Amino acid sequence: MQAMDRVGLAFFAGKYIWWKSIDEALAQPERVIAQVMNIGDFDDVQHLETLVGVDMLVHVLTHAEIGQFTPRSWSYWHYRLGLSDVDHVPPLPARRLA
Repeated sequence: MQAMDRVGLAFFAGKYIWWKSIDEALAQPERVIAQVMNIGDFDDVQHLETLVGVDMLVHVLTHAEIGQFTPRSWSYWHYRLGLSDVDHVPPLPARRLA
């Protein structure tokens, strides 16, 4: 991630990953992006998309970890990013037992 991107993400890190320092949150930029995608308001989501681009949003969604998205935001982002139709959203990431 470029330095300018880190500066842009710092705002979101402080707002959406409040339990960590900004530097700790920025060590996992995909986690910051996922958190904004999951609970961000409309303006922040629009700003995030401009900042990181649609390809990064797709990457974060397709590589999401268990618990990063609610069912509602999971469905919304799959539909919004053109990854599925409304009635054909893939299941949320789930824990697998070995």
